[in-house]
Amino acid sequence: MIFNNVNFDTYFKNYPTEDGFFGKYGGCYISPELQTAMKEITHAYNTICKSRKFIDELRRIRREFQGRPTPISHLQRLSDSIGTGVQLYAKREDLNHSGAHKLNHCMGEALLAKYMGKKKVIAETGAGQHGVALATAAAYFGLECDIYMGKVDIEKQAPNVARMKILGAKVVEVTDGLQTLKEAVDAAFAAYAKEYKDAIYCIGSVLGPHPFPLMVRDFQSVVGIEAREQFVDMTGELPDAIVACVGGGSNAMGMFAGFLNDPVDIYGIEPLGRGTALGDHAASLKYGTEGIMHGFNSIMLKDENGEPAPVYSVASGLDYPSSGPEHAFLHDLGRVKYDVINDEETIDAFFTLSRLEGIIPAIESSHAVAYGIKLAQTMKKGSVLINLSGRGDKDMDYVIEKYGIR
Repeated sequence: MIFNNVNFDTYFKNYPTEDGFFGKYGGCYISPELQTAMKEITHAYNTICKSRKFIDELRRIRREFQGRPTPISHLQRLSDSIGTGVQLYAKREDLNHSGAHKLNHCMGEALLAKYMGKKKVIAETGAGQHGVALATAAAYFGLECDIYMGKVDIEKQAPNVARMKILGAKVVEVTDGLQTLKEAVDAAFAAYAKEYKDAIYCIGSVLGPHPFPLMVRDFQSVVGIEAREQFVDMTGELPDAIVACVGGGSNAMGMFAGFLNDPVDIYGIEPLGRGTALGDHAASLKYGTEGIMHGFNSIMLKDENGEPAPVYSVASGLDYPSSGPEHAFLHDLGRVKYDVINDEETIDAFFTLSRLEGIIPAIESSHAVAYGIKLAQTMKKGSVLINLSGRGDKDMDYVIEKYGIR
């Protein structure tokens, strides 16, 4: 399929380029010292991760440890409640070991660290799912693990903080700035700059300097590859639309990767939060402009000085002032339609899916569920496949405290 002069038959061979660009987005804008570390990781990824031994071991881990493939569930009662005849389905990444899609790339990155002879993995986390996943991977491979997390997110995500500590990770509280995901990334990068010879930085999404947007996308593509095969096997056809939430965008790129070359509508859903005013949302692709942060060029939300703007979302995993460079590229191409869902719609979807299907979704995933419901209400027929990127155990205390039981 050719879309806006991009041939999606060969898309994954051409993007990113050798220097890490998706069109004008991406790249590796970091210090010369860290450039050396990135070149080491890039070389290792292009050699070690392409070897039969590595691939076989990762497949075994996914099968025997992670519990892959995760299933697709037909959301029959939710579909019936909409009443248009449109059928909703969910790719159940909440059933991946540790409760979210994050383990898909964390096991790959930690396995790479092992092959490279590194002794420690370093990462940031917002909602805590990436931190839990990396702590899980570190425990599995016998690696040290430092997780940087903003103070605000530590307070919102206490269950995941406890899980990380039980798994043996050191959780480092970040108290700078807004004390959320952006500041956690800042702190993790600073720590990695001092320890890169013995450690590897395992970025939690399809962002950061090259090769991380490539690596995380490739490790997460198992979601979309599985989902496409499963959906066709289940229904005999492709879905009419697929939906995933987008913060940095790892779960979304994993899902989209399986369908970019198909005649399927693709929707990436950002958090509108409390409204459209700067500081009340984290919808960078909807309201942002081109800019560089954390070592990559993408679309970002900026303040009056051109610096990363304050952001907000009810979902700790989505409150980031930019998005992965591949999302920016697909946004400009028009291949993926990026839209927004606010906090209230998100929490309504959280309870609706729980009550009608017995599935408690992560608040991040609830953005996609809310949009899937809204989309189905506008369609006269067909099907919508939602990437249910994580489970909501981590969010229950926060939701009950702030919103009560609906």
